[in-house]
Amino acid sequence: MAEGDTLLNAVIGAVATVVLSSFLPFVSPLFGGAIAGYLEGGDRNDGLRVGTISGVLGLLVVMVLFGLFFVMFGLFALEAPLAFGALGIVVFLVAIVGGLLYIVGLSAAGGWLGNYVRYETDIGN
Repeated sequence: MAEGDTLLNAVIGAVATVVLSSFLPFVSPLFGGAIAGYLEGGDRNDGLRVGTISGVLGLLVVMVLFGLFFVMFGLFALEAPLAFGALGIVVFLVAIVGGLLYIVGLSAAGGWLGNYVRYETDIGN
């Protein structure tokens, strides 16, 4: 958790995002990015960068879990998987775009806020 160890800080933020998503589903990316930005140090751009990386890593985990659920749903819940295929691809693409905006966007904002808290408030000292 050394200051400036971007990949480690981003992984910690992504893990926090995934774990907190069970308890705080709508703000977990913000908290994950804030943890990564706080640990990263540097300036605001460094916090923004590590928050974005944390969001991308968190999004990859969410996409894998969503993809597994989606495949299982398509295989077992429907009798006509071919009819589900075209609509399923559209739904999956919409989920990816929504995830990019939601998870990566909030994580980047959280990274900026975490860096702000570290250097501009009494909490960070």
